[in-house]
Amino acid sequence: MNLEKAPLDIAFHVQAAEDFNRARTKAILSQIQHFMHLDKDNLLSFNDVKEILKPRNEVYRGMQVVPVNLIVGSEGRYRDFNKYFLPRSEHLRNRWERVDQARLKDITLPPIQLYEIGGVYFVRDGNHRVSVARSQGVESIDAEVTSLSTEITITPSQTVDELRERLIAYEKAIFYEKTQFGVLTGDEDLDFTVAGRYDVIYNHILVHKYYLNQRVVGEIPFADALVSWYNNVYDPIIQIIRDAWIQMYFPGHTASDLYVWIVKHWDFLKQKYGVSYSLSKAARDFTMTYGKSQGRFFRFLAVLLDGLWHFLDRRSKK
Repeated sequence: MNLEKAPLDIAFHVQAAEDFNRARTKAILSQIQHFMHLDKDNLLSFNDVKEILKPRNEVYRGMQVVPVNLIVGSEGRYRDFNKYFLPRSEHLRNRWERVDQARLKDITLPPIQLYEIGGVYFVRDGNHRVSVARSQGVESIDAEVTSLSTEITITPSQTVDELRERLIAYEKAIFYEKTQFGVLTGDEDLDFTVAGRYDVIYNHILVHKYYLNQRVVGEIPFADALVSWYNNVYDPIIQIIRDAWIQMYFPGHTASDLYVWIVKHWDFLKQKYGVSYSLSKAARDFTMTYGKSQGRFFRFLAVLLDGLWHFLDRRSKK
């Protein structure tokens, strides 16, 4: 046994244990700090981000030096560490301390493997190495990088919900610019809570354009078809949604969300009961089938208050 080496190994072991304890304490304090908004303390899941952004392709970039503060998520261990790659559980101690001891002994470890998407990085392999590096203030790390293409930029502080909202806002901007929807209709409130809906709307307009073209000679301009779809399809359904207080049955969703769902439900009912099945009946059936029960109470309350307001208004005019 090397008697000179043994005390040094013990010192490294003690130091690594202290480093882990300090990192765990910071993780606990961070969780307490964010107890009202736990999502702000969560490490991003690569698979969740990939599902939201749906990147078109991936390219192997090879070895790179990557800023540690731009590593914001993990492919498989996102529950084990918080947003700052601090360890969330005692069961991570042994592996974490071994990596830290290697750092203390200046042992070179293999490069980590990362995915890059939207300007930030997700760990494919090497979560503990990233955790140790970040807890020790290391600014950069060697990594083997594979990039996935997307037009959305991700910031290190973003949550999954904020990323989803950013994507929807991006899709809306592209749709409005491409179709001139706001200019043609004067409506700036075509809003959704789910990504991909603007493509659905675009297809609805194209289908409407197809049917309009069957009645005339020549090709109807897309802009004319859009205005016709808005005035004769979209807006009447939105009016039904508002007049029947349907949004109260679907808290957290927009009228445009409900338009897409009701149209799909209406198509289903027409296939089942015949093409004469009315839109108003389809909207009512959709609401009663899928709406939240508390919506009935809020609708009753809203109708009651509306009636009271009209009563008081009439009294004031006498």
